[in-house]
Amino acid sequence: MVWLLPLLSFALASLATSAISKQTPGPYVVYMGSSTDGARERNPGSSLSSHLEMLATVIPREEGERVFVGHSYHKTFRGFSAVLTEAEARRLSGHPGVVSVFPDRVLQLHTTRSWAFLEAEAGPGRGGSAVELQTTFFCPADNAASSAGIWPESPSFSDAGIGAVPSRWRGPASRDPISRNLTATADRSKVLHQPGEPLRPTGNASRFRADGAGSPRDTVGHGTHTASTAAGAVVFNASYYGLARGVAKGGSPSSRLAVYKACSAGGCASSNILKAIDDAVDDGVDIISISIGISSIFQSDFLKGVLVVCSGGNDGPDPYTVINSAPWILTVAASSIDRTFQSSIVLGNGNRLKGNAINFSNQTGSRLHPLIFGGDAASDFTPVFEASNCYPGSLDSEKAAGKIVVCVESDPTVTRRVKKLVAEGAGASGLIVIDNVEKGVSFDSGTFPFSEVGKRAGTQILRYINSTRSPRASILPSTDVDLFKPAPVVAYFSSRGPGSLTESILKPDIMAPGVGILAASVPPADGGPASGTSMACPHVAGTAAFLKSVRPRWTPSMLKSALMTTATTKNNVGRTITSVFGERASYHEMGAGEIGPLRAVNPGIVYETAASDYLLFLCYHGYKQQLISAVAGGNFTCPANSSDELISGINYPSISVAKLDPRRPPRAVTRTVTNVGPVNATYAATVSPPRLSFSGRSRRAAYEVSFDGSAAGKGYHFGHITWSDGVRSARSVFAVNVI
Repeated sequence: MVWLLPLLSFALASLATSAISKQTPGPYVVYMGSSTDGARERNPGSSLSSHLEMLATVIPREEGERVFVGHSYHKTFRGFSAVLTEAEARRLSGHPGVVSVFPDRVLQLHTTRSWAFLEAEAGPGRGGSAVELQTTFFCPADNAASSAGIWPESPSFSDAGIGAVPSRWRGPASRDPISRNLTATADRSKVLHQPGEPLRPTGNASRFRADGAGSPRDTVGHGTHTASTAAGAVVFNASYYGLARGVAKGGSPSSRLAVYKACSAGGCASSNILKAIDDAVDDGVDIISISIGISSIFQSDFLKGVLVVCSGGNDGPDPYTVINSAPWILTVAASSIDRTFQSSIVLGNGNRLKGNAINFSNQTGSRLHPLIFGGDAASDFTPVFEASNCYPGSLDSEKAAGKIVVCVESDPTVTRRVKKLVAEGAGASGLIVIDNVEKGVSFDSGTFPFSEVGKRAGTQILRYINSTRSPRASILPSTDVDLFKPAPVVAYFSSRGPGSLTESILKPDIMAPGVGILAASVPPADGGPASGTSMACPHVAGTAAFLKSVRPRWTPSMLKSALMTTATTKNNVGRTITSVFGERASYHEMGAGEIGPLRAVNPGIVYETAASDYLLFLCYHGYKQQLISAVAGGNFTCPANSSDELISGINYPSISVAKLDPRRPPRAVTRTVTNVGPVNATYAATVSPPRLSFSGRSRRAAYEVSFDGSAAGKGYHFGHITWSDGVRSARSVFAVNVI
């Protein structure tokens, strides 16, 4: 049975902190608890009537036009969305049938060699390049789903070779991607379902509207890009204007997509995402991939029977920035792959420096252009600091016109795109940016000559400028360089742990390619490389789809465990994965490590996290018993001694101890593993002599690990425990904070 334990965001997004005025109506979501049996409600019309009656009790009669339900949730959980004032929302939250009422927030998207790179490192030897997906609700070997829409004519969504739609698919099928009413049935279809965009609350208005006229099409490219990464069909001779030429495909090309458009150019309303999740789970998807900044709105969601994969966010490299950090979510960090886009710089003294960018410059090494430092091209009365950072309006066109300008990145508020526009506006013939961090993420400047270098190369350029009266240079068009080392590297933008929800769950969970990913695009866009945890998320969803097709009986927690415990912490030169700063990456940066699709097929043992573990998490986290019972859809009693410290003990594939007091006795944490390998097997731990033995009568075994901080310094310490039978191995990473 597919069962959704719906949002518990009432404790995380209180009405008191809402930005909506008490008197001004705004969009809200009313959550009424779990469906009693997790099945589709037989008479949704009765639910709508009761919702309208409920609204009529809090909305004044003279404003009766606001007695209007935007979305009605009645399949996997109960509730609705509506336009309310804060005062009305407070009154409604006291209704006997209501669990919580919270603002309907607008969330933001986290914005072809990656699969080949993963396969070369340890993945299935299927060959090919890579492609990506956005908010995708995804079904392995059967069905999948995306919530930002797609461009279905893309070759990545071809029906070629797709078998009959499985009988367990409960949603509609369609081959008609253009009409608003996609109700046609198809015996064989890559895209099973692509409904139009859900209604979007208009804020203080009394009506909801369908943004984009209800079109199911992707208009910004994010959904198409990410969907093709996870489940795109094989496309030969793919390239980006000749760069990165090869075979493009998703992680699970045989999987189907079910698309539920919940986003537009303005963002993704939480009520729309809820509706998409409600529909997707009820339709029968197996995997949900969400590349959206869900933040606290969805921190307390979990779905049973469906694996939920979410991007961890792009707010790195600072700690405590990872989002989507609830234990029932597989949270993904972003890494680089072994391909880079190189744009070389030729200096007048004959030196050739390697820069990083995607540009289709018409400059050559035989015809050089005047070269000037941005600070030397400052407009009158403009501080040198601003001109050296290419601030808007900081460059004097008479000084910069026809020259290649060199700018630094000492002010992160001025993005590379802004710098490029500033240089172009001043009539410069090119731009070189000196930045040690962002250079690993290729900026696409189109035909404008652009290159980015680190501090070492930047120092050489500045010294050259100061060494001659007529410095000159040329920025060559980009070339793609494969087998780049070291890789993977944790992307600088990838959000870091500890998790904001609780430090007793180690987040992010895992890492996947998210830098310079080429994928399908929407016309008239040209499908350039994209970077972000949005791009990493569908790599994990696609891998999970592949894994589910091989292990169809595995539960979501088993899939999650296999992916985490078989991840690697080594790069392609055999050393520990690093950050962009060259330091060894911690588990708060890369989770359990980089995914390994083939290794995950045979982990030997898995950690099964049951629904009771998630409910205990809510108890330990401090939710009230009444609310947990409503969400559980039945009787569930929290332990009397519930405390946040106990969260470390839920059966999770990794371990995190948020507070280890060195003055107290060692802290013991227990884990239970399930044998999914040979019936008779013995697993040895690499840290000490203990053994885990399984026989025909026993599939599960428990072990205890103790952490003693008496001899440790303050702060986080990291390590791992690996269980192996000599053929298969499963590594459980841990983070312990000594206070």
